[in-house]
This record gives sequence, C-alpha cells and structure tokens, in this order.
Amino acid sequence: MNSTGVYRKIIHIDMDAFYASIEQRDNPDYRNKPIAVGGSPEGRGGVVATASYEARKYGIRSAMSSKKAFQLCPDVIFVRPRFEVYKQVSQQIRKIFCRYTDLIEPLSLDEAFLDVTSDKQNIGSAIEIAKQIKQAINDELHLTASAGISINKFVAKIASDINKPDGMTFIGPSRIEKFMESLPVEKFFGVGKVTAEKMKRMGLHTGADLKKLTEPDLFRHFGKSGKFYYRIVRGIDERAVQPHRESKSVGAEDTFQHDLKNPEDMYDELRKISVIVHERLRKHNLKGRTITLKIKYHNFKIITRSISLADQIDDLETIYTTAKKLLDGTDLVEKRIRLLGISISNFRMELSSQTSDQLTLGL
Repeated sequence: MNSTGVYRKIIHIDMDAFYASIEQRDNPDYRNKPIAVGGSPEGRGGVVATASYEARKYGIRSAMSSKKAFQLCPDVIFVRPRFEVYKQVSQQIRKIFCRYTDLIEPLSLDEAFLDVTSDKQNIGSAIEIAKQIKQAINDELHLTASAGISINKFVAKIASDINKPDGMTFIGPSRIEKFMESLPVEKFFGVGKVTAEKMKRMGLHTGADLKKLTEPDLFRHFGKSGKFYYRIVRGIDERAVQPHRESKSVGAEDTFQHDLKNPEDMYDELRKISVIVHERLRKHNLKGRTITLKIKYHNFKIITRSISLADQIDDLETIYTTAKKLLDGTDLVEKRIRLLGISISNFRMELSSQTSDQLTLGL
C-alpha cells in the first residue's frame, strides 16, 4: 500500500529474449533458429548474453560459456552484440511507458517497474494498461514483452516470468500469500545457488517452509536478508517505484565448491567473473572508475581491495588485469580462497534513462 492506505498498481515489464529477439527481427536468416548473442563461433571464448527461445530449448542460458553452449547445440549461431541498437530500442520502449506514467524504474535495458496507481490516460486498470503497452511494443517495434501485475514490486517481478514469452499474469491481493507460499526458495530475491542449497539442507524448499520460521530464526541463519524473507513471504513489500534511483555498483561473485589453492586457478576464476561483470556493465550502459576485489578465505575471513582509475572503463581486459593486480597484491602463499568477487562503481551514466542495476547477485 502507499501512504494513503490505497493498494499500489505495479506493472513489471520484461522483454522476451531482448537482444536475441532484436537480432531475429532485424535479420531474417536468424528467425526460428537457435542464436546466442555474445560468445564466439564454435565456443572459442566469451559468454552468452542472451539466447533465443529456440536456443533455450537446448539448455542454453545467459552467462553460460560459449563453449558449453556449443556443446549443447552445435548448430547454435553466435551473434556479435549491437549494444547501440539495443539502447535505441530501450529508449523507444521507455517512450511507450511514458504515455501512461512518469513513475518508471528501469532495471536494465530490457525491464522496468511502472507505478500506474494514477495513470496519465485515466484508464484506471493496471491490467488494461499492461495489455496496451504489450500491444504497442508488438505493433511499433515488432517485439514481445511479458508483464506481471500486482500491488508490489516483488510479486509483479515474479509474475512477469510465469507465462513467458508474451505472457501476462495478474496476482491480486487475495492471492499473494498463497502465491508466496508456493514459490520455490530459489525464486526469492537474494537467494543464489549457495543460499538455496543451504535452505534446502535445512528443509526449506518453498515460501511455506520459510513462513514457519520466526523473524529471529531467519535473521540468525541469513542475516539481514532473513528479515526481508520474513516480510516478503507474507506479501509485504513497501518499496516504492524509484524513477531516479542510481546504480551504486555492478558486480558478480562466485563461491567455489572446493577452496582454491593454486594462483592459476584463481586467475581462471577471476577471468570468468570479469566476463560476467563486463557483460553486465554493457547491458546497463555503465562505465565506472573504481574496481573492487572481494576475497573470502577458507576461514570465512573477508577482505576487499579497491583501486580508482583515471577514466571510466567497461572493457574486459582492464577489468581482469586490474582485478588480477589487486589479487596479486594480497598474500597468496598458503592461502585457500572460498569466494572471489569483482564490482565496479563510481559511474558516469551514459543515458539519463539508465538508472538502476539488478545484477549484483552471485553467479
């Protein structure tokens, strides 16, 4: 609810396989074929930024190495990203949103929250507005989007993913608690692979399982995130749509199944993480000056090392070589590393409409 006690009307719009759909729209040879935007032919290097739905049938997913993608589907077509085109299309989508509301919170080039509690055209129905937005995107840009509609951001975002592609899902106030109870724990915000595995070892598989724990129990096991889980599983999410929120950092980290002892293994993992950070910076149209390396040792001690460069950067080689230099500056002798992470901050915004980042979870 908002400050007046009225339920908010929140829409989450998520474009369907955005980069890949643009490439298939613009190149008839790619239509109805498995394509991967990013990576390289025959899996020689790089990662997949987006896969077409035809490629996803083979198990190809974003952030997957092109080598793995090629193994899953030898017929996959690797396409070089055209970020300038994606940014232009994103701006066109934003103009469609602005016909209905100015309360728009972009999460990336291909998704955004809209608060249509009061809409410019006095339509009144969030469901009807979502229908019109989807139709306009289809008619004017020849692309499809999926929409989730609810009274808060968390549920709307989950709802938009239920009937992809080209889907629309409304979850009203009376359905929220039951919906949250049925949600697998890995769908909760902030629950990455490692946390999900921890939850399942505790017998926590769904929102209903989480709901059985008290707030102090959740806090004890999961820290501040536990307090968020306690509220959200009860359908409580009071975060407003923030049209002017700015990204503070973009990053990625990975927790390893086995502690790393060999510096060469550390360098290999650091390069993989650098690739993910690079793709995320490009996706969000961001460049930053400050690079931060995060290290968690086998004894759970965490250290960070940062350096600020003269210019904003987003290129892969600078990210990797700088992070490697920071790692080399630590004591690697007889050290065992459990986690590595890289983040970029101190941004200069390339587009005034690009304001927020959602990709700071672990790999």
